[in-house]
Order: sequence, then structure tokens, then C-alpha cells
Amino acid sequence: MNTKNAILWLIGFVLLVGCREQPKTRTVYASEWGIVLNSDVYRGGGTDMTDELQALLDKAPQWGRLHLILDGAALISRPLDIHSNTTIECPDKSCGLFLADSSNCCVVRNANRRMDTIIDHNITLIGGVYNNNSPGQVHHRDEEPDITIVSNMVFGMEFYGVEHVVMRDVTIANQRTWAMVMANWKYVAMDDIHIDRRERADAQNQDGLHFLGPGRFLTLRNIYGNAGDDFIALAPDESDLKSNIEDVLIDGVHLEEADQGIRLLSREAGKLDRVIIRNVTGTYRSYGFVITPWYDEGHGGHYGNIVFDMIDLRPMKNNYTYVRPFLFKLGGNIESMTLKNIYHHTPAYDHTFCVVGGHYVRDVPSRADHLTRIDRLMIDGLYVDERDENSVPQTYIDFRGAEVGLLSVKDVIMRRADGLPKTGSLIKVRDSHISEVILHDISAPCLNQLTDAPAGSIGRLVR
Repeated sequence: MNTKNAILWLIGFVLLVGCREQPKTRTVYASEWGIVLNSDVYRGGGTDMTDELQALLDKAPQWGRLHLILDGAALISRPLDIHSNTTIECPDKSCGLFLADSSNCCVVRNANRRMDTIIDHNITLIGGVYNNNSPGQVHHRDEEPDITIVSNMVFGMEFYGVEHVVMRDVTIANQRTWAMVMANWKYVAMDDIHIDRRERADAQNQDGLHFLGPGRFLTLRNIYGNAGDDFIALAPDESDLKSNIEDVLIDGVHLEEADQGIRLLSREAGKLDRVIIRNVTGTYRSYGFVITPWYDEGHGGHYGNIVFDMIDLRPMKNNYTYVRPFLFKLGGNIESMTLKNIYHHTPAYDHTFCVVGGHYVRDVPSRADHLTRIDRLMIDGLYVDERDENSVPQTYIDFRGAEVGLLSVKDVIMRRADGLPKTGSLIKVRDSHISEVILHDISAPCLNQLTDAPAGSIGRLVR
């Protein structure tokens, strides 16, 4: 073949390949595909459309890409399995899915659930309400699920083994236990997510969003609403005792009387690292931020670099009493913890600002294996407001059985209502040792002293 013919052959081959029909996105309106949309996203009722919806979703592998517009509310009685390259879009919050009574399952999940590999890619949920119908479901099933993560509880959504997941403008309503659980994931972005727990049973594991390891690259923005127990949880090795979660940005969390705020849980070999949590507002009842291995049998876990910035949570009357209420609790093996621009409000409720060390679970003496070792704890910008005449003066940074390399506290302003006694300390050290304490720019005229520490418990104090 001469040069001219070779060039012509190559041009023809390129044109032939380019002209082949590529997979196209099939956009389908549910109402035009025979789906009866006569339910209500909050009241339920209507015709069960589980089989019809699943048959439509099963077209995704055949078509290549599926964009399902769910232009109404559908009743379902089994989980809907979502394949790769699928988008489910609801035009507004009157559209979505309602789970029938006694279904005892999640509303949606990915089709190929695996913990050893990732099969499902490119899953997108836009808009709408996904109602788990908590009054109509049992708390947990007797039979074991196909993948046992932490229990056989009835979750709202389940994703195991997924990559490139996007959720935007989605409401997860009336979760029976956790609103969503995700494990074995990569590249996840969720924006404008409403956790709408209208049926608020007490102490029923009605958590919000749970992320278990392994996982990397998670962005959560504008997550708001109410949950019982943890509103958001990052728990890399809660299930398998070895997985990591890395590279997390949580920006914009708004709590509405949540029992608990955000939990970071590393209990064994798994590590939680490079996590930034900022712009958290609203109201909470018992515990704001729980950063401990939690489990009685936990051995400290592994926390890398964790940053909290711009926190303004207002306490309410606590509903849990097994531990004194707090804004922050730190425990386990932590490399670097930064608490920046924190606004701590202490009205008539006895919420401690920050507890460091002690027993991982309860207000009892620390166990020998419940160790807390922190290389660096930096508090940069703290405003304490006790201008309510019923405020309860207290210890603010309370060390209970911890080993700390460096504690740096700077830019602190404390204000107390007239008539309240001058009492208390900013830092109290008991059964702990801090190698170096740096205090800078602290205005706390309402305190008797900045540090209350036995001799020898602080190696070097710099003011």
C-alpha cells in the first residue's frame, strides 16, 4: 500500500468510527411510560408502581444512559435498584417516591452492591421527596440484608460500591432509621439536601447521612433539617475496623432541633483524614460534635487533620442524659484538631464547650484502653456568651485523662450576665498531661483563673 492509499484508508477508518452510533441519553417522562403517579409524597396512597418503575430503570444498561423524569408521586413497596449512568429527576417537591406500609426496606439503592469493588458509576438524583414512611416500617428486619454494614436496620437509601454520585435538591423524609448509608465510595457530591423527619420518635436511630469507609472525595453543601441521633456521620472503620475516609469538605449545615450534630468515628485501624467542616448553624439538643471511637471496645482509632470553622449552634434542653451535654467531645488518637471561630452559647442548659479525653461513651472513669492522645489541639477564635441571667457557669475546656502535645488557645472573649458570680476556669486539667500550653489574647474577666491544673500536669505554659 503506497503512502497516498494509506492516508485515504486511515481517513476512511476515522470517519467510519466517528459515524458509529454512540450511546445516547434516553430521556423518559414517567407519566408517558405508563407509570401511574397518583400517590402523595407525604400522605402516600395510590397504585403500587414498583414493578413498572423497576422495569424502566432496568433499561439503563441496554440504552447506555437513562434520564428518568419522575413527574409526579409514585407508591412503591420494594427498593428501586439504580444502575450506572442513570439520572432520576423530579421537577418539584410534589414529585417523588412514597414507601408503602410494611415494605420494611429502603426506598432506593444502587443495583450492584459490593464492598470489595465498585461497579456502579454516574448515579444522579435531582429534586423530589423520597419518603421512607417511618410509621409504616419496622425498625429492623429479622432476615439479614445482602450486605451487612452495621446492622439489619431499615435505612432510607443504601449505596454500596459507587463512584461519581450526585444528589441535588433532594428531600429524604421520615427515615425509619438512617436516612442514607453509603459505603465503598469515591467522588460523591451532595448539595441542598433536606432531612425532613416529621415523625420524631425518641431514640430510634433516625440519623441523617452516614458515610462508612472506604471512601474518598466527599463534598456536602447546604445540608439541613432534623435527625434523631447523628445528623451527619463519618465512620470509616465502624463496620470493618480497617477502612479509611479521606478528603472531605462539609460546608453549610443547618440543624433544626437535631438530637446530635456531626459524628466523626474512627475506632480501630481505619483513618479519617483531611476533613474540613465549616459554617454550621442552628439548634441542637444534646451533643454537637462527637469525635471519639465511641464503642466500648474501641482502641483509639486514627484521626489525621480535622478542621472546624465558623460554628454557631444554639443549645436546647437535652433529651439524652447518659452523658452531660456538650458542644465538642474529643477522644482517641488525633494528630491535629483545629476549632476556629466558635460561638458557644450557654443559657440555662448545662452544655460544656469541649470535653477532651475520658471514657469514649459515658461519664464514668476512663478505661485503660480508652486512651486519648492528641498531638496538636488549636482553638483559634472562641466567643462564649453567658449573658442570659440563667446561664450556668462552668469549666469550658475540660481535660479528663488525655495526653496532649500542644494546646494553643487564642483570641477568646467571654461575657457573663451581670449578677452571675465570678467563678470557674477556661481550662481544667485532671488525670491528664499537656506538654505545652500557649495562651494568647484572652479576655475572660468573669473567670477566677485561666487554668486549673495540678502541679506537673502542664509541661510549659506560655502566655
